[in-house]
Parts: sequence; C-alpha cells; structure tokens
Amino acid sequence: MMARSPLFARRIHIAGSVVDDITVAARGDVEQARQQVTALVKELVRRGANFVIPVDAEPTRSADGLPICFDWLVWKAIKDNLAQRPSDVPGPLAVAIQHHKSEHQIPEECVDLWDELRASPLIRIENAAHWNMASKRMEAQARFGDMLIALGGTEGVLYLANLYHDAGKPVVPLDLPLCPESTGARRLYNFGLTSTQTRRLFQVADDGDAHDWINRIRFLPRQTVADRTAVLIELLEALERPTVFAVRLLNPSLPDFDDVQDFFDVVVQPVIEGELGYRLVVIDGRQAYDHSRIDQEIFAKLHRSSVVIADITGGRPNCFLELGYALGRGLPTMVMAREGSDLPFDITTFSGHHWKTAGSAEDRRRAFREHWRAIRNRPSLVPAEPLIS
Repeated sequence: MMARSPLFARRIHIAGSVVDDITVAARGDVEQARQQVTALVKELVRRGANFVIPVDAEPTRSADGLPICFDWLVWKAIKDNLAQRPSDVPGPLAVAIQHHKSEHQIPEECVDLWDELRASPLIRIENAAHWNMASKRMEAQARFGDMLIALGGTEGVLYLANLYHDAGKPVVPLDLPLCPESTGARRLYNFGLTSTQTRRLFQVADDGDAHDWINRIRFLPRQTVADRTAVLIELLEALERPTVFAVRLLNPSLPDFDDVQDFFDVVVQPVIEGELGYRLVVIDGRQAYDHSRIDQEIFAKLHRSSVVIADITGGRPNCFLELGYALGRGLPTMVMAREGSDLPFDITTFSGHHWKTAGSAEDRRRAFREHWRAIRNRPSLVPAEPLIS
C-alpha cells in the first residue's frame, strides 16, 4: 500500500489556456500539454488529492479545433480514474465553480459526464452568484484551492496567481509553449527564475531549495510525459504544507504559560500536524525569520496563513491585536481559552473552544477536532456583501 501522500485531501487547481496562434502554440505542443494534464490528474487522484475546477463553455482554436482550456479534460481524467482514489479521502473530490449561465454553456459532448458527476456526493457546487465575470469565478476558485498549477494563459492566469499568492498558497507555473513568454504561466515561470523571487511562487518543506525546483521543472522537448509527471508530482509533494498560525501566550514567566504549552504540545500540534497535514506556525523568536523585524514577521505570516488558532488564555494585548487582524482579514479563525478564563464581553459572545486541563489526551483532542470542523466552514465575522449583484 502506498504511504499517504502530502497531497492527500489537498485541493489542486489546474488552470490555464492555449493561445489561438499556432505559430506560438503548435498543435504538437498543445497535444503534449493535454497528455501532461491527463497524466498529472491520474497521479493526483491516486494520491488522494481533491480538485477545484470551473464548469463553463469549451471554446476551441480556429486553426485546429483543439480546446483552448483544460477544464473538461481535468473533469474527464478525474472520472476515468475514480477507481484509483483512496476510499478514506475527506471532503468532496472536486469543488465545481460555476455561474448562472454555466449549465447552458457546457459542451454537448460533456453533458453526460457532467450530469453523472453533479449527481454524485463527490462533487460540491459553488456559484459565483450572477456574475458572468471571469474575475468573480477566479476569486471563488482561489478561495477553495490549496495550490495553483498554471500552464499557458494570459492576464487571467496572472490574476489567479496574485489571488493565490495573497492567500499564502503556492503557485507552480509550467514553462510550456502554449502562450508568449511575456504573459501567463511563462511570465510567472521567468519571474521565478530570479533566485530572490522563487520563494514568492512556492516554498519547499524543510528549507528545501525552491530555485533548484523551478529549474527542475523547465521541461525539455526530449523529456517524456511520464518523466515530466514524476518530477512534477515530486515537487508538489515537497511543497511546504498549508499553515495554521498560532496566536498564544509565549512568555514562560507568566503563570498560565505551562497550561497553554501543555495544551499545544498534547492536543493542538498532534492534531494539526499529525492528523490534518498542516504546519503549525508559532513566532516565538527561536526560528529563522524571513523579515528583519519580529512584528513584520508575525503579521506577514498571519496574513498568509490558511487558518488561525487564537488562544487568549492570559488575556495578553498582543494576542487580541493578532486575533482582530485575523477576523478582519476574514481568515477561518478558531478562538480558544482555558476553561474558566476571565474574558472580555466581546470574546465571551464569540463561539469558541474552552479547553480543559484534565481528562485523557484523546478526549481533549476529540473536543478540539469537533470545534475545528465547525470553524472550517464558518463564514467570516462580517461577510463581504456587494452593493449590487
């Protein structure tokens, strides 16, 4: 049996398009790219990955009739490889992003495929309201995706990449001849070739060398699809895991410190890192910094975290400041405090996890897991509502 992959339950978003000009994107290169996407999706399904995929029209190139986008190719590859998906993968297999006209724009040859998938509990449908705008659909895609794999494309791919980057999620651009070098994934790839910029695209676990990886995925024409897929999967599995930022008491001289430290050691870290596959980030002055000032380091890491765990035991002002930033940013935020803590009114009205110091480790972890599941789908404190939709 294959060991559990770091990609298990991660939502992968494969996005991009092919320019209509066959002098830029030759038919042979496009066909090879489509083979690459099919092979990659097959391996991702085998490893228990989930997906974020648009549901939309499928325009074709005027010169050769090949599809411009890869979305329906991804849907088909998922369907063809369902039997290889591990049985215990949590969450929907795919989050389908559509808008109010999507159902009428599905290509005729894909209708049966979509009808079968949309009737399945494996698919979760999310709607970009009544906005028939690519940007609104991309915002929804980036909200649900954990990482972006980009190939080809133009301004839309760059817009998506900015959304993923701002959320602290990795962007892996492929340098395939599907668009001019000055735009889309090829522009992103060339940006990453500057060693000082590579880590802004993606970071590798255990202080791995991102710049080495960006060079390894400069695929040469002589490389087979199988070889390219193996290297790409190796990179995706080596990426830094999504982060959970910990807001908590850190001063060991304060009386509540021992209880907080015990709770994080016995409950939080084993569940977050050992079970859920996230990396727990604690900025306490003992780790290497990306920024010269600790306050900048704290807020940069907090800003781009996937989830925030804010333990306010001890009532430290800096914890409330960081908690407020997380809530204002709209990040999924789990508020916690030791049972019996004296809390301000604004916090007592907030649904939080009041953890115990007594009881078995498993009982304490079970209570933590239950609250985690509740906050992962909770809307932000003040949902963003457009003036008109």
